[in-house]
Parts: sequence; structure tokens; C-alpha cells
Amino acid sequence: MADFLAGKVVVVTGAGRGIGRAVALGCAAEGASVVVNDYGVAVDGSAPSSEVADAVAQEIRDAGGQAVPCADSVTTLAGGQRIVQTALDSYGRVDGVVCVAGILRERMLFNMAEEEWDPVIETHLKGTFTLFRAASAVMRKAGGGALVGFTSGNHAGSVSQANYSAAKGGIVSLVRSAALGLGKYGITANAVAPVARTRMSANVPFDMAEMGEPQDVAPLVAYLLSEAARDVTGQIYTVAGRRIAVWNQPQEIRSMYGEEPWTAESIAKRLPEAVGVETMPMIAKLAAYAKATEERKETKETEETEEQKPSKTGQDGAAS
Repeated sequence: MADFLAGKVVVVTGAGRGIGRAVALGCAAEGASVVVNDYGVAVDGSAPSSEVADAVAQEIRDAGGQAVPCADSVTTLAGGQRIVQTALDSYGRVDGVVCVAGILRERMLFNMAEEEWDPVIETHLKGTFTLFRAASAVMRKAGGGALVGFTSGNHAGSVSQANYSAAKGGIVSLVRSAALGLGKYGITANAVAPVARTRMSANVPFDMAEMGEPQDVAPLVAYLLSEAARDVTGQIYTVAGRRIAVWNQPQEIRSMYGEEPWTAESIAKRLPEAVGVETMPMIAKLAAYAKATEERKETKETEETEEQKPSKTGQDGAAS
């Protein structure tokens, strides 16, 4: 056991599997007492079970650490309050909250149903809010703490996960708002956008050359929860294997002014050159992916055609 988080009490949601489990184990290995929260559902949010939270908590205790399980859902204020209360009842305090819990329900936007939209927003975005809400009230009175939300590169847009992307974008804004509003109380708020192999990343269509493992994410989270990061807030960090990166902060880039009230026609004349557009990086990635897919298809078709051609030996009955 190390001591980077010695004496701290940390709540981790979605801690029964994947990145959440790795974070819980990592925090415990650094000396934190951990509330292992997981509603224990499948990727789509169905079939809840408390077994996964129990198993990870036991795994931490078997390794000599301190942990208690909690199977409450993050999707209600009452659930978020009970999760934080578990930390208070068990250890008397809460120093950090890490919101990893999430589900997926993929569908193209024009086919997405309400029952595919609401649970994803509820689990990711509202589930982060409920924990931040409950924990920040305690941390404010205690004079400090750390909130860590989990977002994704998909907060910048997604082809078939508009629900997930919207939730992750909301988490980014929630984290920034928490950083602004809670800083004077000694509370930091940051977001992590991991790139790692999990149940939820299994169907990503791109070749993720830099995709790491869940355990690669835990050290960054431990750092954000520690005293060493007391002045780090409002940030979005990506961790992919051995690479760590920080995302830019949103701000205006170019503007234009009119001498007269704007009309659609006057905007059309001036905006393209005076203000222009900012290209979505994902559009370029999608185009490159489509091109690579087409090239692979053409190469395969060419190879199959060559294999089907009769050899000269086969045509003449003897080698020339």
C-alpha cells in the first residue's frame, strides 16, 4: 500500500467493473478508504445487482485496504445522498467523489426513442450531479474536497451516440460550473476523458492505436484527488495508456460588427470571410475513416479477383 491518498475517504461510482473498478482499487492502493458504488447493471442499464460492488470492496479488503460497498443508483438525489452518507457513516468524512457510472444505448438520432435518451442522460449527467450535489454540501462545511467527473472525447460529437455525447458534454459544463462556484470553498472540480478498453468502448468503430487499459486511468484520478492537485480545477484531461493531455478551454475566436442592424442577407455577405467556421475535428476523422475503409475494400476485391484468375499453367496444361 502507498500513501498518496492516506487518510482520505473517496467515493467511486461505477466501481464494480472497468475503469471504475480500476480507480477504486488504485485509490485504495494509495491509502484511501473507498466507498465502492455500483448499481451493478449491464451496459444498457438493465439487470441491476449488488454483487459487483460487494466483490470489489472485498477485493480491496483482501489486499489490506479499507472499503465498503454501496449498490444505490446514482440517478436520483436520494440515491446520491445515500451514497455520500455511506462514506460519512463508515468513515466520518468524504474527501473526494469520482463519478464513473454510465450506460450506453446506441441509435442514430433520427431513430432514437425517449427510452434510449432519458436513461443515458439520467445515469451519466444527472448521476454526476447527484453525487456532486450531495458531496459538495459536505465538503463546503469541511473546508475542501475534490470532485472528478468522467467525460469522453465524444463530448465533441458522436455519430450514433447523441444521447451519450450530450450527457458527456453536459458533464464538462457541470465540472466547469462546479470549479467556478465551489473554488472559494476549497473544492476542486475536474473531468477525465479516458481512452481505455472497457465494455463501453468495445464497439468503437475506429482503430484506437493509443487505447490503454482501465488501470492506466487510476493514477491520474488519484493525483486529482490528492493534496498535490489542490490548485488544479476546471480542467479536462485525457489519459490513453502512457499519454496524458489537457483539452482547451472554450472561448470566442473571431467576431464581426455591423454598422446597421443585421439582416440574413448582410450576414451571408460578410460572415464567411469575417468570421468563418471552425471545422469539427471529428468530421475529418470520419472522412479519413471512410476513405480507409473504402481502400481496404478495394484492396480485398482486387486480391479476390487475382485469386480467381486462372493461372497460365491451368490454361495451357503445362508451364511455359
